[in-house]
Amino acid sequence: MNSTAHLRLTEIAGHFLRDVRYGKNTQHSLGAQLRQSVFSRLAGYEDTNDAERLSVDLAMRQVVGGRAIDHAAASTSQVGRFETEVLTLPDNGAALMNLSGEWIDRLRQRMSVTKLVLDMDSSVSQTYGHQEATAYNGHFGCTCYHPLFCFNQFGDVESALLREGNVHCAKDWRTVLEPIVARYRERDIPYYFRGDAAFANPGIHEYLESESFRYAIRLPANDVLYREIVHLMTRPVRRPPRAPIVLYHEFQYQAVAWSRKRREIAKVEWHRGELFPRVGFLVTNLSWTAKNVVRFYNHPGTADQWIKEGNSAVKCTRLSCHDFLSNHVRLQLFVLAYNLGNFFRQTVLPKSASHQTITTLRENVIKIGAKLVCHARSIIFQKAEIGSSVRPR
Repeated sequence: MNSTAHLRLTEIAGHFLRDVRYGKNTQHSLGAQLRQSVFSRLAGYEDTNDAERLSVDLAMRQVVGGRAIDHAAASTSQVGRFETEVLTLPDNGAALMNLSGEWIDRLRQRMSVTKLVLDMDSSVSQTYGHQEATAYNGHFGCTCYHPLFCFNQFGDVESALLREGNVHCAKDWRTVLEPIVARYRERDIPYYFRGDAAFANPGIHEYLESESFRYAIRLPANDVLYREIVHLMTRPVRRPPRAPIVLYHEFQYQAVAWSRKRREIAKVEWHRGELFPRVGFLVTNLSWTAKNVVRFYNHPGTADQWIKEGNSAVKCTRLSCHDFLSNHVRLQLFVLAYNLGNFFRQTVLPKSASHQTITTLRENVIKIGAKLVCHARSIIFQKAEIGSSVRPR
């Protein structure tokens, strides 16, 4: 991970995290323990119990650095105290939540960005037992937490927030969105936002408009909206083709809670063999054609797909602690591990392999066997070329 190491991402944590330990028995710095927590999750070891054998792993010791190189990395008890006692302090919890944004800013200093597209969505973290602040969610049909995520167009998690299981999908959207907007406010680039029907409320619309964001947000259907497209609800009389018949219509609409009218776009799809059409509505302030607005909203790689990748690759929503704050810390560590893998995919892999998932990346690059050769001024990991289908550039 030579290119990502040059960014010195984990060193940033030393400037934000507060070390409350005292005495001479602090064997590993906070930065070293953060590296161990993040890299172990990226490698597929999401539990602190895995630290017992990872602490003597040669590769992990080199990643952690410091005392771990000649002795051992942090043990299970040390990692547990670091994650549940040190990182759960109010100052450290806030710093950890902002760390993903700091990492992204450090990366964008090397890779310029010409526009910003934010995708916001919620997910489900199923829980078991009597975990603090967990609740039954009727939409997901389980007892769970209900975390909120915001991604950029590259798939990086700009911010994430753990919430109780029975809250609305858009609850606390300001807590997540406002710090992100503040970080990008001075950049002279266009800003865009996408969200599903849960984020179709006037507060979000007015906030985005005040911050010069262009947005496309799905709108829940109602009788008023359906009356606007009644002329498109009659099945075409000709023989249905194999490809669906797609029709668009745009109009001005003002809900009761809105302060003014806004542009609405309706998409009606007639599919072969289906009696009724598939209908969707979008509220937007984009000036593009209706087809292009729908295409922008449906762009591949949106939040739902990235959440699924995070769940499969680094188990982002595996939150098994009892305390709510400890689970919030676990979520932030999973987010950092996911971002680190996504940074590696963007900066190190050749373009021919940049489409690979983080899971494939882990199996082909991170968890492959290697020979460790130590010289006076360098440490070299020698991998067998046949064991990996990906060669970093």
